[in-house]
This record gives sequence, C-alpha cells and structure tokens, in this order.
Amino acid sequence: MKILKIFYLTLTICMAVTVNGFAEDVIKLGAIFSASGPASFLGEPEKNTALMLQEQINSQGGILGKKVELIIYDDETDVNKCVLAADKLLKKDRVVAVIGPTTSGNTLAIVNKFERARIPLVSCAAAEKIVKPVKKWVFKTPQSDRHAVTKILKHAKSKGYKKIAIITVSNGFGQAGRAVLKELVPAMGLQLVADEVYGPKDTDMTSQLIKIKGQNPDAIICWGTNPGPAVVARNRVQLGIKTPLYMSHGVASKKFIELAGKASEGIMLPAGRLIVADQISDDNPQKPVLKAYIQDYESKFHTPVSTFGGHAWDAFHLIVKAIEMGNSTKPADIRNNLEKITGFVGTGGIFNFSPADHNGLDEDAFEMVEIQNGEWKIIK
Repeated sequence: MKILKIFYLTLTICMAVTVNGFAEDVIKLGAIFSASGPASFLGEPEKNTALMLQEQINSQGGILGKKVELIIYDDETDVNKCVLAADKLLKKDRVVAVIGPTTSGNTLAIVNKFERARIPLVSCAAAEKIVKPVKKWVFKTPQSDRHAVTKILKHAKSKGYKKIAIITVSNGFGQAGRAVLKELVPAMGLQLVADEVYGPKDTDMTSQLIKIKGQNPDAIICWGTNPGPAVVARNRVQLGIKTPLYMSHGVASKKFIELAGKASEGIMLPAGRLIVADQISDDNPQKPVLKAYIQDYESKFHTPVSTFGGHAWDAFHLIVKAIEMGNSTKPADIRNNLEKITGFVGTGGIFNFSPADHNGLDEDAFEMVEIQNGEWKIIK
C-alpha cells in the first residue's frame, strides 16, 4: 500500500512537471473570427491569415523561443456565440491575449469581459466605439470610422458637393458610422438632406433610395458591410440614380465588386493601401510589408488578399511585438507594451499607440479609391 502511494505521488509530480513544462514552452493566443455566417467574407481571410502566421512564426523558432498555440473559435457572425467563445478563451483556455472578433457588434458585446479579466484584446473590427473612450485592455487594428468619414467628406467638398444623403445598416458597424456621419456632415459645412437605414438581412433598398432621390442630394454615402452595400449599388443603378455614391471602408474587398457587378463602377471609398499596393510609390514604408503579405497569402491560399485579413495580420504581429518588447508573456506586460508601440508598419497603416489612443492610426492610413473596370484605382 505504501509502495502504491509513493508510486502515485511520484506519477502525480511527474505529470505536473510535464504539464508545467509544456505550458512554459507554449504561448497560448486566442482568436475569435466570423469564419462562417454573413460576415464570413471578412472572417475567413482573418482566420487564414492567423493560421498562416502561427505556422510561419513557429517554423522560425516561435516567440522568445516558445511555440505559439493559437486557439480559434468561429462565432458564425452570431453575437451570442461570440460571447460564449470569449468565455471559453478566458476561463477554459486561459490565453494571454486575443485577436478579434471580426465585427463591431460582436466586439462591443465582449469588451467588458476582457476589461474584467485583464486580458488584452486586439479587435479586427472598425467601430470607433471599440476604443473610444479608451478601454484599458482593448485595442483595434482597422482604421476608425471617424477617419473614413473625414476622408470621404473632404473628397466630397473638393468636388463641390454640398448636400449629402446617408444610408446605413442597423448593426454595430452601421450605427457607429451613422453617428459619426451625423456629427461630421454639418461640422464640416455640409448639409445632411436624407438619413435612411436598412437591416442587415434586407435584400432590397429601393424604398430608401427613392426617398433619397427625392431630396436631390449631391452625393450619397452608404455605410455597411456586404451584402447590403452591394444591394444598394445595384438598386441605385436599377432606379437610374446618377448621384455619386461613396461606400465605407467596410467593403474594401473584391467580394464587394463580385456582388455588385457592373453596378460597382464609379463607386468611391476610403481604403487601406493593401488593395492598391501596386499603385503606391516604392518609397512608401508600407509597400514591402504589403507585397510580402500578398505573396505569402496568395501563394498559400490561392485567393486574393483582402483588407480584412490584413487586420488580423496587424493584430497578430502587434501582439508578437509587445511580447518581444517586454520579454514577457504576462497579459499585463503585453498590454503595457502594446500601448508603447510606435512606428509599427502594418497592412492598415503605421501604428502609433499611446495611453490615449488604442487604434494608433489616423486619416493618412487611407487612400481614396474608385472602382474602374472592376478594379480598385487610387483617386489622384
């Protein structure tokens, strides 16, 4: 009996040593992406990118000599499933940092969990509300809607447009954009003549566009992510509306052009430089980063990169940089060092975080682009 007790005690100690040793050799990172559901065109390239980076980093010796174990959950573009995924990562998997979620609404639903758990979250969603006011443990990589709106309105003013109509989706991303549009249109000396809203699952926006047409605007701004904006583009052509149409940065992928077809011609929007990497100057510090990511992604997955996969690329690399800066995988150290990162050249722009800014990008992260012959072209 005594021998058995000694045996079990020895076995327990050995198992504990093995588990602890394994834990010390692995850095657990979490991720929540909408790899399926309505936002899968955003989340799938994010998931692909994160898996690609895990493979690349581990093949190069990992981070601080430790392998990265990436635990990914698909929230299926469902807010409740996103909440459950966050709980698993925080309570069961005990990750040191999390990338994602994909959408603004899902991100906003879980930010308080990360604040309470004191685990850094680097979101791949765009809404300004994610980081404003600043949440201590929450960061994001996409350019903010405020900067996108500013870019659009400056372009509109340069064209002499004065009367602006907006049509926005009634989800987290659309509501955040609508709030900024309603603030900045008058603040920048323009007149808001129409304010229409559509649902995320709506398949026809004819009635909203007819109302907008009746107000005779100089330009229309649509704020949403696919498929809604593509429906707006097609309905506009079907109604014979010639008014210039701007989109948000939420459609900056080839998927929008595929969905809208010929109705996408002439549409303008602010976008990160990833989709126009071959058009930017060779001395732009982003160019080598963009070219390398495009080469890596397209050779591995045999499909074009998208802006949204780039958001995951930025989030992953920012977390890696924060770990390396502090030579630590403690969540508090990762958070503290994320806040100190400046001059980081990513796919979305050059990031300059601070205690007052957990996005680190400004209006200069965007190019105004126009769809011409089914391709993105920088507006000169």
